[in-house]
Amino acid sequence: MTPATPAQANAQTNTLVAKLWNYCNVLRDNGLSTIEYVEQLSYLLFLKMADEIASDPFTEAEARTVVPAAYDWQSLASKKGIELEVHYREILTKLAKNPGTTLGRIFAKSQNRITEPALLEKLVVDLIGKEDWTIQGTDLKGDAYEGLLAKGAEDTKTGAGQYFTPRALIDAMVDVMQPQPTDTITDPACGTGGFLIAAHSYIRKHRMRDLSREQRLALGSGKIWGNELVTGTARLAAMNMLLHGIGDADGPSLITVGDALAERPDRHASLVLANPPFGKKSAITVIGTDGKAEKEDISYERDDFRATTTNKQLNFLQHIMSLMEMNGRAAVVLPDNVLFEGGAGEKVRRRLLEEFDLHTILRLPTGIFYAGGVKANVLFFEKKPPRSGGAPNTSKLWVYDFRTGKHFTLKHHPLRRADLEEFVEAYLPGKPRTERVEWERFKCFDYDELIARDKVNLDITWMKDPALDDADSLLSPEVIAQEIVEDLQAALSEFAAIAEALGGEVPADTNTIQPTATD
Repeated sequence: MTPATPAQANAQTNTLVAKLWNYCNVLRDNGLSTIEYVEQLSYLLFLKMADEIASDPFTEAEARTVVPAAYDWQSLASKKGIELEVHYREILTKLAKNPGTTLGRIFAKSQNRITEPALLEKLVVDLIGKEDWTIQGTDLKGDAYEGLLAKGAEDTKTGAGQYFTPRALIDAMVDVMQPQPTDTITDPACGTGGFLIAAHSYIRKHRMRDLSREQRLALGSGKIWGNELVTGTARLAAMNMLLHGIGDADGPSLITVGDALAERPDRHASLVLANPPFGKKSAITVIGTDGKAEKEDISYERDDFRATTTNKQLNFLQHIMSLMEMNGRAAVVLPDNVLFEGGAGEKVRRRLLEEFDLHTILRLPTGIFYAGGVKANVLFFEKKPPRSGGAPNTSKLWVYDFRTGKHFTLKHHPLRRADLEEFVEAYLPGKPRTERVEWERFKCFDYDELIARDKVNLDITWMKDPALDDADSLLSPEVIAQEIVEDLQAALSEFAAIAEALGGEVPADTNTIQPTATD
């Protein structure tokens, strides 16, 4: 079979996403959320892929039996109606009992959410059953699955967007970090696995021809791994990675589940890529003796942390510092408060400048994340051994302002990879930073300037939005409306944090302002 051209593959992917998404609309009427639908797809896709691999004559004999015959795709597809629905539940229960494997991760705590047998039968026979999910290569089907996850992130009612980083931003971050086959790569808050998949894809595209068969196999066998707090999201990550050719169905799971901040890491990485979850405080829900649920703030007492705080992002930043091996590098998305918050924030920033080389900050625009009102940055830094005489490891910090004068919305003007090309070029990936050139959006600051700033505030601005002065550059009504919504959401978040600090109750739907006609 002649390989599909990029245009043909893209068209096939879009067609498949549309087909799967249209059926999601049918199941939504049956009470399923988008994420629940994608979960059910994950179970069925896995069974179908395992069946295709088992029936492939080129598959090695010992790799053919991933799913027991009594619970495989053929056993499911041969049934109809209520018998099909009953057997499906049996399969989910049986396959969940494989702890530690990719199989067990995908089916962990799995349940059948499609209670109407006719709808389940249509999904099995018409949508999953009629597609070949392995023979056309992992990229096509993997991209289709990832496209479905992206659409799932638009489901604001379930908060699914918090697990999804814009692909354009992921690709730009990976392009400047240039992952290598020798890297060990991790994401301690991996969501659906976007960073890990993009890093793997970069290596395949740029370095695969230079690798031996053993090195290629090693890429998907533990050199890339992630952690996720939520079981359901970890399932999506494991399936996403498998569809992109990372990991083995019956091999060790490359996604662990748990609180990454609970203890210091037992394994280190040469490259960390992450977008820790938004939300200022870490908290757990505790059921009191009166049966009422209350939230308790969590601060982590770890001897590898410079500061003890309940600020989730500061804790993730400290955890990533510990997660990096010596001379390792990191690219991490963090909100503005990490750059200016006093107290614990100042302590962490001082450590970052002194013990690490914080060489670049990318100031991100609003309107690119599904969590509204978020103002964030990407911090690029490296872990270095102590310098002689106690000199700080950070000598110069380059700040790229991609926020001022930039206006995006999720639907009408989404962020594209091309929008970040000027940043990638200015970063000079793979070249000495001494060759960088300052210009309007890219400025360099010496360590002495940084450490002298009040509370070591790294929230550095110098540009003015031209739309504020130039009547001819006024923004369109939909962009203005979107920015008003985001400002209100940001204000609500701040007021909620103040109310929480004062002991007041904060409504669960604090961040539910949604634009109607504009986004």
